[in-house]
Amino acid sequence: MHFRKIHGAGNDFVLFSNLEPGTEKDWAKEAERLCARRTGVGADGLVISKLVSNTPATLEVDCYNADGSVATMCGNALRCTAWAAHRDHGFTEMSLLMAGVTHEATVRGDGVWVTAEVGEIQPRRVQTVIDSRPTWFDSAHTGTEHVVAIVNDVDSIDAVTVGRLVRHHTALAPLGTNVNFVQSLGGELKIRTYERGVEAETLSCGSGAVAAVAVAALRGLVSKRDVTVHNRAGEPLTVRPHADRPDRTFWVGGPVTHTFEGVLA
Repeated sequence: MHFRKIHGAGNDFVLFSNLEPGTEKDWAKEAERLCARRTGVGADGLVISKLVSNTPATLEVDCYNADGSVATMCGNALRCTAWAAHRDHGFTEMSLLMAGVTHEATVRGDGVWVTAEVGEIQPRRVQTVIDSRPTWFDSAHTGTEHVVAIVNDVDSIDAVTVGRLVRHHTALAPLGTNVNFVQSLGGELKIRTYERGVEAETLSCGSGAVAAVAVAALRGLVSKRDVTVHNRAGEPLTVRPHADRPDRTFWVGGPVTHTFEGVLA
């Protein structure tokens, strides 16, 4: 079984593309095994892509978090899949089907871009205390559950402790949520994300970047055009509205890096 280790702006995955028939496995267990940082390949998630059609270019994508749970939307996993499809098949534009939702994807000189659908934003969904200050989180669904808090200094936040507390907040049960801490930088944003399913802070989150821009735009902190979102990896993502559906669909784009590849026995 050939795999790639690949990351989208620091959000890393073990990626399998077009597996041969008969290689089906319990992918939830495989995700736990392979994503383990000390005993496995090490990754935030495991991704399986399958080519469905060449014309039009269409792939099915399954993503499992490091704890074996299924991701209904992962922007960086989709971006990594698009990069691999470009490398393997020469596609520059394609459709990616994840958890029943079709995402557009494009690969070009300024990076790899995919679409995310933004649902209703619910202001002041939950509250907690950060650095002795009561802090509200707004919720935004971008294909998966996110909450976003606007803070003065993201670097001062204990993202793991606070993120885990909010991720399991009773008001968000039973699904829980991804948790984003966002700082306004005068038209740009700086973000840290605690990801559900990874159960840790990740270096980048594509769907979280979209949620951050949607919430920040609602608060008047950014415009809805080409917002740069700085992450822990130092590889910023850019979020912009879709030209045809600017009120509900956003593009998220940035770098994808192929780290190494190998074969599992």
